[in-house]
Amino acid sequence: MEGGGGSGNKTTGGLAGFFGAGGAGYSHEDLAGVPLTGMNPLSPYLNVDPRYLVQDTDEFILPTGANKTRGRFELAFFTIGGCCMTGAAFGAMNGLRLGMKETQNMAWSKPRNVQILNMVTRQGALWANALGSLALLYSAFGVIIEKTRGAEDDLNTVAAGTMTGMLYKCTGGLRGVARGGLAGLTLTGLYALYNNWEHMKGSVLQPSL
Repeated sequence: MEGGGGSGNKTTGGLAGFFGAGGAGYSHEDLAGVPLTGMNPLSPYLNVDPRYLVQDTDEFILPTGANKTRGRFELAFFTIGGCCMTGAAFGAMNGLRLGMKETQNMAWSKPRNVQILNMVTRQGALWANALGSLALLYSAFGVIIEKTRGAEDDLNTVAAGTMTGMLYKCTGGLRGVARGGLAGLTLTGLYALYNNWEHMKGSVLQPSL
């Protein structure tokens, strides 16, 4: 009986040693006092340095000198594509409205469906081209101004929007240039004001406190 008990203990001890539980017996008090920094101890459960388990740095590796935020050149592709898709969707809905209005006196037939489809396609392409061109001009002016000034702020946004409106309406003469520049200045100015609203509100409330 004693032999059987001894062999059982040896088997248990061998299995415990194989799974890493047969080392030093750590109590809950000992484990609670194990630091994660400083002496770089090994984990009592895994033969791993606990420092590698702590996520105290950024998850992405950036090239040397690169910014953590995307610049205007990186955002240009998203801006142009988003404006093209938005214009196509808006134009398609507008084309459907116009097609239904122009063919309201026609019975539902193949000619009416073709006419509505042509209107949807035409309006979608028209609006996608218009918004895509505006986004391309705005992004190009923004990148050029950023590289020229060497800074990225709301002044670049307002200047790029104003120049985009002026160039887009340059075919309408001086009056068209003035209207386009004013429209671009107004839209980008409102956008810059929206982005800095919380900062401006905090600056106004801070002196009163």
